[in-house]
Amino acid sequence: MKALVIGGSNGIGLAIANHLIGRGYHAVILDRAEPQSGALPEGQFTYHPFDLMFPDEELICGCAEDPDINLLMITAGFGRVADFEYIHPAEIRNMMTVNATATLQILRVFYDRILGKERFFCGVMGSIAGLMSSPCMAVYAASKAAVCRFIESVNIELELHGSPNRILNVSPASFKGSRFYGGQNRPELLAGLAGDITEHLLSADPLFIPQYDETYRAVLERYHQDPHEYGLHSAQYKKDSGRLDNHRRVIIGFLSGTFDLFHVGHLNLLRRARKQCDYLIVGVHDSGAWKGKETFIPFEERKQMIASCRYVDKVVDACVEDSDAWDLWHYDRLFVGSDYKGTERFNRYEEYFRDKGVEIIYFPYTQSTSSTYIRKTIQMKTGDISSDKQK
Repeated sequence: MKALVIGGSNGIGLAIANHLIGRGYHAVILDRAEPQSGALPEGQFTYHPFDLMFPDEELICGCAEDPDINLLMITAGFGRVADFEYIHPAEIRNMMTVNATATLQILRVFYDRILGKERFFCGVMGSIAGLMSSPCMAVYAASKAAVCRFIESVNIELELHGSPNRILNVSPASFKGSRFYGGQNRPELLAGLAGDITEHLLSADPLFIPQYDETYRAVLERYHQDPHEYGLHSAQYKKDSGRLDNHRRVIIGFLSGTFDLFHVGHLNLLRRARKQCDYLIVGVHDSGAWKGKETFIPFEERKQMIASCRYVDKVVDACVEDSDAWDLWHYDRLFVGSDYKGTERFNRYEEYFRDKGVEIIYFPYTQSTSSTYIRKTIQMKTGDISSDKQK
């Protein structure tokens, strides 16, 4: 008997995974990072790296086909308290993708199991913010509102189809013991909540609002009586509490290259860079601008190929020097191949960026054997037998 917990390495996901293990489940954890050593009993969980920004469809389909997995709990998500004007467009995309789009896509993969006659337990971490207006958290509220309305609607479809299963919408307010607001994992503070969530999950309940009778029944009533007045009070409360974070929180990454005869080495570089930033800008060098070398693929075509890659957010004409590009794009991280580390050029960059808060990250760069073969073939046919090593 296995339980799949997406987001099970931290916070409430970790607490739920631990509680389910105590009930006899083997926990299958999907998260960006592995649970800290000792956080879960050894031998009673399996971890797989997983990023909701770029979901591994093969992994999710494999889990959905595993007959031993009869429980799915999705707890991953993020948000912050900030006025909308301080939310970067990349933050909007990322928050909607992680909190809503990827969640719905995963549920669709599992839907045959959920719709069936056999018991399959399923829950998603919504939010009280998804049930009412939440100024200063507008994008987060929008993402959670999408989840809440989706679950409410699909549960009706499940009932009409005669399925005994329901998707549990867990919609709490903030709680201690989670890293959501920059705190630390404190599983002991979340054990009670994890137990309550599990009970509602195994009972196939459609909705669970923690502290509903004590607090949130009255809060929801106030909201429905006068949404505008409630919204004004909510905004002022967030500001008075000191949680407002009106600063840029998006990490902008930058890398540049010729990207001639695009190959898997290029793809790996883009993939690794995108996973270490929120918004990736890629500069493409024109022929002759990069070390004076001519290219095989026309400049505009290379730009189009890079722009079509899902890891790239923006394609620009590369400057001769990456330091000049910083004056245009003010990026936070510069990604380069590790073979450039220690060169005169990048020693100069290290000095230039020292007081600008830019981190230079060096990645191993792997040349594709297929691209090398194609390049040599072209060189033989054109009579160009110059060096074939290009970035």
